[in-house]
Amino acid sequence: MGNLNYTYYYIMKKYVKDLTVAAVEFPHELYVLLKLTDAEPLPATVPGQFVEVKVEGSPQTFLRRPISINFVDREKNQLWLLIKKVGEGTHKLATLKVGDKLSLVFPLGNGFSPVLKQGEKVLLVGGGVGVAPMLDYGKYLKDNGAQPVFLLGARSKSDLLEQELFKSIAPVYVTTEDGSEGEKGFVTQHSLLNAEKFDRISVCGPKPMMVSVARYAKATQTPCEVSLENMMACGLGACLCCVEKTVRGNVCVCKEGPVFDINDLTWNV
Repeated sequence: MGNLNYTYYYIMKKYVKDLTVAAVEFPHELYVLLKLTDAEPLPATVPGQFVEVKVEGSPQTFLRRPISINFVDREKNQLWLLIKKVGEGTHKLATLKVGDKLSLVFPLGNGFSPVLKQGEKVLLVGGGVGVAPMLDYGKYLKDNGAQPVFLLGARSKSDLLEQELFKSIAPVYVTTEDGSEGEKGFVTQHSLLNAEKFDRISVCGPKPMMVSVARYAKATQTPCEVSLENMMACGLGACLCCVEKTVRGNVCVCKEGPVFDINDLTWNV
């Protein structure tokens, strides 16, 4: 199983911008969707990249917070952030109103692979808030001649996010732990994995889920890449808090990733 091709990446200019909140939505009681815009056209981004946001008015949130880019709507000049309310910082972000400003450093990191061949079938697996970058990536794949298929996992039906948006792009398959939507169980137990063959797989979500998918990919000799969710305080490879052990030694996830080929990681799969 060969490594995926990352040669299309180049050194992208980083921006520090105060974007304007154009819309605030609450798709779930634990999540907020911020749609941000700017007076100028938004910079180029790659699906799978992330931003570092500054949380104002939160005394305990000294460092910027890393947030995956959920979607970039070029027609409306909007960048979407799907944020799970976990700590003080993310709860503070959920209080933003239309017209407020949010300081971002972006685009950061290396994203998912480009389309490698026309018509290739790519399985996009997301769990929890890990579904966020899959929306932008799926749209990119479809627009550039690939055939994305989504496999999304959640605890229950109420925890599934942005389903209609995913369905507008490509076929969607679902697992829920309680069986309230789709097939009962985990994503690696879905019948789709036995019924169809994919050219490659991209994954984002809780580490145990990603390890399970990586194990499946190894067993079926399917190229696979995963988006790691290590804590990334600076986003530039300076603070060293996001270090991950790889076959090339320790690397900073924020700079070398967050997307890695599973062959580059030292996971026991």
